[in-house]
Amino acid sequence: MNTLSLGRYIPYDSLVHRMDPRCKILALVAFIVAIFMPMKNWAMTFTMEGIALVVFSTILISSHMKITQILSNLKSLWIMVIFLLIIFVITPRANPTVGIAFYIGNYAIWWDSFLEAGRVILRLALMIEITTTLTATTKPLDLTYGLEWYLTPFTLIGFPSHILAMTLSLALRFIPTILEDVNRIMRAQASRGVDFEHGKIASKFRAVISLVIPLFVSSFQRSEELANAMECRGYDPKGKRTRYRKLRFHVSDIFKTLFVLAFLALFIYVSVTGFDAYSFFFGLEVK
Repeated sequence: MNTLSLGRYIPYDSLVHRMDPRCKILALVAFIVAIFMPMKNWAMTFTMEGIALVVFSTILISSHMKITQILSNLKSLWIMVIFLLIIFVITPRANPTVGIAFYIGNYAIWWDSFLEAGRVILRLALMIEITTTLTATTKPLDLTYGLEWYLTPFTLIGFPSHILAMTLSLALRFIPTILEDVNRIMRAQASRGVDFEHGKIASKFRAVISLVIPLFVSSFQRSEELANAMECRGYDPKGKRTRYRKLRFHVSDIFKTLFVLAFLALFIYVSVTGFDAYSFFFGLEVK
């Protein structure tokens, strides 16, 4: 868990780091909508997801982040992979399109089950990749300003946009801190003889309880310390907000935003029109 970079800002001078945080938030939403667009068939789905993987990896490399950081974030997905695979395998296929993989007794296991599980996992991996890139290249305070800017229209109806934006940014900021607390508590409990890896279900449940309770206590202590620190510095959520650093759009932000919108438009076009991307890129027809 020490290698998890989600929520942890990594200072560097790159094109992605210099991008306006409001454009980054818009890009995140557009990318997530694009990768979850339904496609006509499996070939089109994995072709478009492959394009998204290339684009996201290029953005990741241009922001000077390491691929190993993203791979470490994906280690926890193996449990979800097994769970989704079991769910899709035991769920009857209404309209199978690929064929039967094998039989377990008289029960047919379809290739569609494996493809469906692979599609879900690939989309989740892409979402984690682009979200990690956002949090690693954007300062928590800039992220707060960007969220607050998008929530500004709701202030007309009395919605506390600043409080919500601050809460979301603090939640993202403390993800690495909580994970560090988990590692610290696990090491402390292991030194006391608690075994988190072996034993029966009851013993593992007791081991988890010995981890969760100190974690809750530590989290409440940190939240109280943070609240006291903000209060000592005169923070008033209902007061009029002023900023030392104001966000400004630049010409480069416009071109980057246009690229993101073009990426989203491509996925919407392929999804709505049923454009055979697989045949277009590889010259093969999929029936």
